[in-house]
Amino acid sequence: MSPLPHSTDLAIVGAGAAGLAAALFARRAHPRCDLVLLDGARQPGAKILVSGGGRCNVTNTVVSERDFWGGARPIVRRILKALTVRDTIAFFAELGVALHEEPGGKLFPNSNRARDVLDALLRGATAAGAVLASGVRVHDVRPASDGFVLETSDGPLRARAVLLATGGRSLPKTGSDGGGYAIAERLGHTLVAQTPALVPLLLSPGSPYGIHAALSGIAIDASLTVWVDNAVSTRLSGSLLWTHFGISGPLALNASRHWARATLDGHAVRLTLNFCGDRPFEQVDAAWIATASARPSATVRSTLAGDLPDAVAVAVLDALPLAREQRLATLARDERRRLVHALTEWPLPVTGTRGYNYAEVTAGGVPLTDIDPATMESRLCPGLYFAGEILDVDGRIGGFNFQWAWCTAALAGRAAVNPGAARSSGPPATRGSRE
Repeated sequence: MSPLPHSTDLAIVGAGAAGLAAALFARRAHPRCDLVLLDGARQPGAKILVSGGGRCNVTNTVVSERDFWGGARPIVRRILKALTVRDTIAFFAELGVALHEEPGGKLFPNSNRARDVLDALLRGATAAGAVLASGVRVHDVRPASDGFVLETSDGPLRARAVLLATGGRSLPKTGSDGGGYAIAERLGHTLVAQTPALVPLLLSPGSPYGIHAALSGIAIDASLTVWVDNAVSTRLSGSLLWTHFGISGPLALNASRHWARATLDGHAVRLTLNFCGDRPFEQVDAAWIATASARPSATVRSTLAGDLPDAVAVAVLDALPLAREQRLATLARDERRRLVHALTEWPLPVTGTRGYNYAEVTAGGVPLTDIDPATMESRLCPGLYFAGEILDVDGRIGGFNFQWAWCTAALAGRAAVNPGAARSSGPPATRGSRE
């Protein structure tokens, strides 16, 4: 830990992914600026270390505004242009971290070690001349005549500009306690209420459709529909993992923020699962009719197990209930249609999420309408900047939240040491533009 100076040009609060990257971009753009990185943890970057199963999914080969929720997509699109995926790959190559591609376009370090990503960022920030004050908590930030005064556990720090990269509330054991939200509110921002996102979902074991306990550890490819006030809100596809408590895997994690957001906003929300991918009822029903004609002696169980793991087939039939060994030739029309309805629109009895302790990111936070997308500067408090998860933007699983951190860090870091130089003109955008 470096001693805390009395003043600095730029104070970055939070030495996670966004904060460390912002320090690098700031010093590269303005090598003579004084810069202090503050983090309450004595060993910053814990969330980087646990990401991607300890391997750190740095980014994705293809990133667009459609991979994110929260802020209005035109604003997200503009921000993403600040640092392309190619730029990100080059940025990490310069730090000595080469990346390789895995299924789904995910880019991981060649070493498959998240520690190498964190160490490269820490070395880069230190080599660039940033002062890292770890184990120093920022309790408050107050405007002053020449910028800001930060009240810290090591005494006051004066700064011409402040960049909040404090993260959200997810994985609080890594140091994400939501403290940055309180600072943003005291500086004039009205926040979008936060919920866990990319988090496993809990299912009711008492529901006849709560088949998860018998299927724990089994993964399937499926699609999921989020219904809000009895209308289709979102459709998602991917891999779903059954667990002893409910569902996890990419499909459930991506759906979680939609369930949590709608619930928080007081809407009636439900989820249904299509075991047959994106095939609708009519198509699946026609396939069962054709199979019954071609193989009348086949059983319902063996037919269903042709598309699903046998354990899933058994659990579905027992829940309906339908006789497992009934032959297709004797399956009545109403029974067949009841089965197909269940296969294409299986109710998932969600009772909640596993909470912030298991969430990879936070949905909600500082709205993009409060931010100048050219600089990430606050429209309400000049000299205040934001980067990363503290903003009301959350991406789907696959490296997108890290890419958001790198992009916002690039914009904020380059602009914050030269306040006003890149500030765009015009009034704040309308708050009703959230998506």
